[in-house]
Amino acid sequence: MIEPGTHRFGPDNATLSVQTRRGGAAAKAGHDLLLHVTAWEGTLAIGEDGAPAAAELTADATSLRVQRGTGGMKALDDGDKANIHQTIDDEVLKRRDIGFRSTAVDGSRLEGELTLGSTTRPLALELTVGDDGTVRGHATVKQSDWGMKPYSALFGTLKVLDEVEVSLEGHL
Repeated sequence: MIEPGTHRFGPDNATLSVQTRRGGAAAKAGHDLLLHVTAWEGTLAIGEDGAPAAAELTADATSLRVQRGTGGMKALDDGDKANIHQTIDDEVLKRRDIGFRSTAVDGSRLEGELTLGSTTRPLALELTVGDDGTVRGHATVKQSDWGMKPYSALFGTLKVLDEVEVSLEGHL
């Protein structure tokens, strides 16, 4: 059984990632991206029954880094990755705060509030804790629900799809 109490997570013992997908008439030119959040912290409270009881997470919006780009007309080089990082900071997340706080837990489903910048909205995520202490979480975030305009280029013919996948993997 997992030890009850509050467990801390961050880049030292877990991975927080964002997966984007591309769309539009010029989608072949772009890349599906795997980004890692490199500056974040979170807590997971485990109840006496060994099940998740509460969770919180804060992330530095300027710390997303491209780990992999698939598809596209050419492989991403370091300059491309730096440009993507700058675009995320300046045009997409705009250096705004990111935070999540659970409000209810029902088995592996956590309901809570996600804050992106000045907008806070409900978000549900799936979270599993294995008997060995492995933690996996997953949520789909629709950017426009938080007032964000998904990135587009080439007069809108290449765009990041509105829904991005956020996942966490770690170990208690």
